[in-house]
Amino acid sequence: MPNASSNSSRVSGRPDIAASTDTGTLSTLTSTIRLRLKVPARLRNLELALLIVAIGIDVGAIALVQLGALGQLESSMLVQVGMLGVLVLVLHVVLRVVARDADPLILPIATVLNGLGIAMIYRVDLAYGMAGWDNGGVRQVAWTVLSIVIAIAVLLVVRNHRVLQRYTYIAMASGILLLILPMLPLIGSDLGTSAQLWIKIGPFSFQPGELGKVALAIFFAGYLVTARDSLSMVGRKILGMQFPRARDLGPVLVVFAASMLVLVVQRDLGTALLYFGLFLVMLYVATGRSSWIVLGLGLFLLGAFVASQTLGYVGGRVDAWLDAFNPEIYDATGGSYQLVQGMFGLADGGLIGTGLGQGSPEITPLAESDYIISALGEELGLIGVFAILGLYLLFVSRGFRIGFAGQDDFGRLLGVGLSFVIALQVFVVIGGVTRVIPLTGLTTPFLAAGGSSLVANWIIAALLLRLSDSVRNQPLLVVDPIPDSRLVVNK
Repeated sequence: MPNASSNSSRVSGRPDIAASTDTGTLSTLTSTIRLRLKVPARLRNLELALLIVAIGIDVGAIALVQLGALGQLESSMLVQVGMLGVLVLVLHVVLRVVARDADPLILPIATVLNGLGIAMIYRVDLAYGMAGWDNGGVRQVAWTVLSIVIAIAVLLVVRNHRVLQRYTYIAMASGILLLILPMLPLIGSDLGTSAQLWIKIGPFSFQPGELGKVALAIFFAGYLVTARDSLSMVGRKILGMQFPRARDLGPVLVVFAASMLVLVVQRDLGTALLYFGLFLVMLYVATGRSSWIVLGLGLFLLGAFVASQTLGYVGGRVDAWLDAFNPEIYDATGGSYQLVQGMFGLADGGLIGTGLGQGSPEITPLAESDYIISALGEELGLIGVFAILGLYLLFVSRGFRIGFAGQDDFGRLLGVGLSFVIALQVFVVIGGVTRVIPLTGLTTPFLAAGGSSLVANWIIAALLLRLSDSVRNQPLLVVDPIPDSRLVVNK
């Protein structure tokens, strides 16, 4: 009878615990361990190289803005962006310690997008003659510092993403509270816009709904892990498609009602679309049933039609989208003036743009926030806009890859949900600026001015980094040369 030690062996967990004494088995284990020890170093070295390039692009963009707009270099903003580069390198060092297997592309992409946003906001400030704290670029630098510090804190505190699942309903309560805060008297504010989205305490203002999208993504992931079995049950078959049972429609109807409440009370079409779309996509990933998407799209189209007919500000945006160049709509309050000016800015950039610092972003309203893509398109051209979209595509694809590669359901849903938040925001913003869809008021991730959005997006980046580290550390089954003998080591 063959010896048990030569017949099969199993090693689990870290590669420093006992393995088979068989020579071939030990050789396989040793080579696997050496390979895995080299992989984290390669990942972090690749990240470091890309970060150096990203920081160089950001500093170079500021320099080009100054040369184009001022004809000379000024040290203050260059030093500030350079210090941001140092802070990003600190985040890189933290990853080497607490998340050495994290994805090497997410941090460089976030860095270059954030830096380009600062450069464009600074460019708009120069066009308007802003200085000091009135300078939006300075404020964006300050918010970036806070955002990166918070991202570091997230990585240090959340050592295992599965811990977040314990706080599913706390995340739900937090998300709802963050949505309600702007509606409260005394602290709720519209900051002179048509949407009640901010809280304002003294000179400080913040948009809590941006953090709400992260909290609700955590809640949706935790809830769907426990409820997916009932939500996967099939009901009646209509037109060849299995639809869910009527009694299982509750969660979708509740989220739909909450989204419509946000639309009516806060007058915020973008946030309503984001929350409802996020839940639908995560529901589809959890159950694998396309009927939920069909049902959700039907509810969305019905809600959009009713809103366009009954809510004046929604109908106005639809009119501006469909007939932007109509003189009556163009000149109307809240009409298509901003949209048309943004389109002219994009068109003026042509293929290669006017060059950083050499355009006229002041002609485009809200060039530092809602229409920052138009301002960038004017100075960087179609090629520059495509490059930015390519960065977003790479960021989102890495996020989806992280999500789908996860073995635990919560991590899979959370990774997909957080990535979809970025993807939907980019689609809605670009689609609105180019008249593919009506404008909604969402911000361009990492680029647009706004501290609350920046904080939320850096938290998303930190969570994706944590998820990617967990994915790469999942157990990997390695079959050794001896039949029926297996080794389990960390991937």
